[in-house]
Amino acid sequence: MVRGVGAPQLCPARHNACVANRLPSAGFSITVRVAVTADASAIGRLTTCVGSAGAIVTALDVVDSDHTRIIADLTCDTADAAHAAQVSAALHELPGVEVRKVSDRTFLLHLGGKIEVTPKIALRTRDELSRAYTPGVARVCLAIAENPEDARRLTIKRNTVAVVTDGSAVLGLGNIGPAAALPVMEGKAALFKRFGGVDAWPVVLDTQDTDEIVRIVQAIAPAYGGINLEDIAAPRCFEIEERLRGLLDIPVFHDDQHGTAICVLAALTNALRVVGKNIADVRVVVSGAGAAGTAIMKLLLRQGVGDVIAYDRVGALHRGLTGLNPSWQWLVEHTNAGNYAGDLSGAIRGADVFIGVSAPNLLTGADIAGMAKDAIVFALANPDPEVDPREAREHAAIVATGRSDQPNQINNVLAFPGVFRGMLDAGARGFTADMALAAAKAIADVVGEEKINASVIVPSVFDARVAPAVAAAVRAAARDVARPSSHSTDWEPPEQA
Repeated sequence: MVRGVGAPQLCPARHNACVANRLPSAGFSITVRVAVTADASAIGRLTTCVGSAGAIVTALDVVDSDHTRIIADLTCDTADAAHAAQVSAALHELPGVEVRKVSDRTFLLHLGGKIEVTPKIALRTRDELSRAYTPGVARVCLAIAENPEDARRLTIKRNTVAVVTDGSAVLGLGNIGPAAALPVMEGKAALFKRFGGVDAWPVVLDTQDTDEIVRIVQAIAPAYGGINLEDIAAPRCFEIEERLRGLLDIPVFHDDQHGTAICVLAALTNALRVVGKNIADVRVVVSGAGAAGTAIMKLLLRQGVGDVIAYDRVGALHRGLTGLNPSWQWLVEHTNAGNYAGDLSGAIRGADVFIGVSAPNLLTGADIAGMAKDAIVFALANPDPEVDPREAREHAAIVATGRSDQPNQINNVLAFPGVFRGMLDAGARGFTADMALAAAKAIADVVGEEKINASVIVPSVFDARVAPAVAAAVRAAARDVARPSSHSTDWEPPEQA
């Protein structure tokens, strides 16, 4: 048996060992090349085996055949690497089937990286070379030296963003370092280009020292029109963003914070429209008071939410806790009006909205049943949500996750391409809460009040209207906005500003 690039390690475990709570997804898609005896039931036996193993067949291609056998590529979605191994083993054990190769399609997609630099000019003649490079380029250099603002007009700064990480909080994988973070940053750059027409480049830093990160980003900033901070752990990410916002004359945007907050507010806006509730009247519980959770709560407070309870590893954040970091101290002072101090199950009892940006399987369907009538559940931990969405739908009016294979996917790609497109077009000097509110409204409005329902509260990430609408809203919000002087004051609720 020959294994393909990145193929899962095969084992004899049968399909009944598959983890029942995991749902198959394209992120664990495999292609299995098999040789099978040529008879009328051959293809049916293959697909039945895969289905019995809990995977989903997405394609079956016959690549060769003769009088006695068929060579086929069977592509299917599995739940994780172990499940992929179980599916492959189940096929291997079928009578008359030879598994020749197993290829992990995600690893194949990443071979050699996902992005490249492509010149905008052809450089076919001496004339073009003389203007693009020496001697003609010297005149452009001197023009920028005389007027540095011309860099925004005459260089890649006009449309280029640095995607900066230290690899300390990559997806749900934790502190895996800069090299391991690079595939995520490449993907982010590809999304910038695909959805916003923005040129972005990964900048992965082999340091997790706050002062050094700030110094490096400040030093490379002249080449970029914006800085997208990515996958930097809290609370360090807050200080890095705040300091860079004070040092740079270009927007600094931490997507894990503000991109997530924008998309959550957009989804919540439409969810509340569906259930007929006003944001000023609802109680929200947020599980996870890290970068994403903190930004979500701050934006909800800016929008006038009734009350918020923040929950993290120390329990509900309440007055009486001591030794808190500045971010949690801020939340203690601005949330949890009733000073609730219990567990998560108790916190959501009677709550209108649950937002999870934390860890899988924290809640059960019974917990959701204890929420208020027409409850809204955003269980956004990936790949496994805080509560099984199937159980949550038995009791909640609206359920959203971060998964692409479930209705109501809340995905940051709805926000950051359009946000940066708008900021770059406007020549914005910084990113503000007003821009975030405008972007969230634009995303919500793309769906249209006449089309929203319990299964459609956000547009598809492939809806071509989203990025232009967000960009237009951000451009409008950026007009006549002074450069923000402080992260904290800009994002506090209006009465604290």
